Amino acid sequence: MENVAGIIDHTLLKADATEAEIRRLADEARRYGFYSVCVNPYYIKTAKAFLKGSPVKVTTVVGFPLGMDLTEAKVHEAMGAALAGADELDIVINIGAAKDGLWDVVEKDLYDVIAATGGLVHKAIIETCYLTDHEKREAAEAALRAGAEFIKTSTGYGPGGATVEDVKLIKSIVGDSAGIKAAGGIKTIKQVREMIEAGATRIGTSSGAAIIKSPL
Repeated sequence: MENVAGIIDHTLLKADATEAEIRRLADEARRYGFYSVCVNPYYIKTAKAFLKGSPVKVTTVVGFPLGMDLTEAKVHEAMGAALAGADELDIVINIGAAKDGLWDVVEKDLYDVIAATGGLVHKAIIETCYLTDHEKREAAEAALRAGAEFIKTSTGYGPGGATVEDVKLIKSIVGDSAGIKAAGGIKTIKQVREMIEAGATRIGTSSGAAIIKSPL
C-alpha cells in the first residue's frame, strides 16, 4: 500500500471545493504518503502552506477541463501556477484541434506551455474518451514531441475516464520515454492494480484515502 500511495495524485478539483476540504486533502496526503495533491490553481498557495515541511508535491491543472483556451491564456495560467509554487502541471490538450487532425496546433499549444515553465513536471491530458485509437496515438506522439514528461488519460470531467485498454495503448506508444497517468473513475485498489499492470506510473483519483484504507 505504501508503494501504491507513492504514485497517487490525491485530487480535489470540484468547483465548490472549500479551504477546509483542501486542508483535509493535504492532511490525508501527509498521513498516507501520497505523491502529490492535485488542486485548482486558486488553491496552490493554500495547499503549499498546509503541506509545508512535507515531501508531498502540489499539482495543478491548466486549460481545465476543456482544453479549448487560447494558447496565450494557457501559458499565462501555467506561469502563474509556477509562481504560486506548483510542482507539476496537468495540461489539457486542444481537443478540438485534435479532432480536426491539426496535430501541429496540438503540439505547439503544449510546447508553449512547457517551454514557459521549465523545471516543472508536465502531464498532457489527451482526454481519451473523445478520441479514436488513431487520434490517441497522434495525441500521445504530439505530447512527446512537445516535451511532456507524462501522458494523462483523462480529466475526469468527460463522459469517460481511464481504461486499461487506453493505458496499454499509450504504453505501446511512449514505452519508457514518458510516464502514464491514469485518471478518471478510479475508485478501488483493484482498478489501481489493473492500471499499474497495464503500464500506468501515476494514478489520479479523488478516492485516494478510501483506496489506501480498503482491504487488500
